[in-house]
Amino acid sequence: YGARHVTSSAARPITKPEDMKGLKIRVPDAPAYMAFPKALGANPTPIAFAEVYLALQNGTVDAQENPLPTIEAKKFFEVQKNISLTGHIVDSLLTVVSGQLWGKLSADEKKIFSDVMLEAAEKTGREIIASEARLVEEFKKKGNNVITVDKNAFRAAVLKNTSPADQGYRQADYDRIINLK
Repeated sequence: YGARHVTSSAARPITKPEDMKGLKIRVPDAPAYMAFPKALGANPTPIAFAEVYLALQNGTVDAQENPLPTIEAKKFFEVQKNISLTGHIVDSLLTVVSGQLWGKLSADEKKIFSDVMLEAAEKTGREIIASEARLVEEFKKKGNNVITVDKNAFRAAVLKNTSPADQGYRQADYDRIINLK
């Protein structure tokens, strides 16, 4: 979980949006994940998750995108020397309660549940941020080229070629999300 970043082969460091042009990048087969590379002129290529390491290793794709914990756990850093900190999507953890169950809870129970979920979300957020910082340092120690990119440049380039509405967002909702601190 956390922010998704791009890894790429040694020959294709991603330092600016233009570097994505023509890049064959593995993404999940979902419109929201394909929009980022497509808007930057890359070729989004859905590949089954279990096959990503081999696809990177044999050059079927030049790059992939995932959160740092996934890059570590699946050892993508072994076959991708560049890690560009694009943060183009933030994966989240959700707790969902059915309306039927929620309706059965008393006001006190709803408050307790909401308070506990808020506390858990805040704690998890802090842990994810700490984990990402730790992983950046670990990747550097392993010899990976960790690239801090200008996220605003990437955002502007994507928005030039797509709109929040293309992703199912109203402009006002998109603006609220972007302005979250």
